[in-house]
Amino acid sequence: MTTLTGECFCGAVKYQITGPLRDARSCHCSRCRKAFSAQASAYALVDPADFSWLCGADALTTYASQQDFGFQFCRQCGSTLCGIYKNHVHGITLGCLNEDPHIEIGRHIFVGSKASWEVMPEGVTQYQAQGPD
Repeated sequence: MTTLTGECFCGAVKYQITGPLRDARSCHCSRCRKAFSAQASAYALVDPADFSWLCGADALTTYASQQDFGFQFCRQCGSTLCGIYKNHVHGITLGCLNEDPHIEIGRHIFVGSKASWEVMPEGVTQYQAQGPD
């Protein structure tokens, strides 16, 4: 496994991942559209033991979207960097990676609430809600 690195838009916050990413998905719910400022999120899970902040952890701010769950952002530029569960990083936003993660989006979730202007590509695995865990 190659080490992956990622960073926010302004470069103040940087991280590395030393293990594999898994379960890449794109969520089309209205909350993810707002959190990611896009038609959907692009997100993959990571083992917390394989994730570490290289610099800028003091520039992070956290938004707890639900009990035990949340997102961490760069407070300087606003980039959404990762998702947390019980104060540990459990997934990363694929758009902030510097290298090719050699993973593909395996499922599109919450397409039942996608934006009216979004057109889903043919042939992608879609779930109206969460889908299987």
